[in-house]
Amino acid sequence: MTRRIYMLVALSSVILLLSGCSPSSAASAPIDPNTANFFTKYFTYPLSQTLDWFADHLWGQYGLSILVVTLIIRLIILPLTLKQYKSSKRMQDLQPEMKKLKEKYKDDAKKQQEETMKLFQQNGVNPLAGCFPIIVQMPILIALYQAIMRNQEIHEHTFLWLNLGKPDHLYILPLIAAATTFIQQMFMSSQMNQQMKSLMYIFPVMIFVMSMNFASALPLYWIYGNIFTIVQSYFIYGAPGSQKKPGSQNNKGGLSK
Repeated sequence: MTRRIYMLVALSSVILLLSGCSPSSAASAPIDPNTANFFTKYFTYPLSQTLDWFADHLWGQYGLSILVVTLIIRLIILPLTLKQYKSSKRMQDLQPEMKKLKEKYKDDAKKQQEETMKLFQQNGVNPLAGCFPIIVQMPILIALYQAIMRNQEIHEHTFLWLNLGKPDHLYILPLIAAATTFIQQMFMSSQMNQQMKSLMYIFPVMIFVMSMNFASALPLYWIYGNIFTIVQSYFIYGAPGSQKKPGSQNNKGGLSK
């Protein structure tokens, strides 16, 4: 689970790093499929075209188009998320046995590692299985981010009180983005150690600051993704107060095996 948290941090850091590019940089330049690189041509550009297609069929509302595309992508990668959850749950179930091995072979690191791997093999657990889905998701989410930021039509449209190409001058969107980020992380708080729990406060602040300074289309995408993850996490893990602690037997509200 710790490895999975670090992978999530890495993914979030990559997206935040990409969002740090200024509007005049290549990250926000219009897409020319004739000169685009492989990733842009076959990932970012098709997603940008998909956003245009849905907007054309949703009364010209790019805010709704971003919502639909975000939902479609999250549903596509949902099986990977469920696989990740099952792998993490199996790892949690083995925590008591792993603790015993660690204590038994505390003076022999090599033997401890050998016995731990045997334990994994006997129970059909791959310690890297929880990381693989996140690695698969990374290029998809980065491509969607770039598709939103480089689509000039999005930047020229409004949605609700927002000009999608400019920051929200009322700061409502940054507040919602930060709040949903915090709530999303609460669902994972029982799986975090103390060091990782500090990110529950750092990431929402980072999201708030970024949302204050960048085109509203980006924090709108973050909010949609956060809400989907909150709902998804509720059905997978249960409410934050009832989540299973590593090594415990209760898992109220979460999915069963």
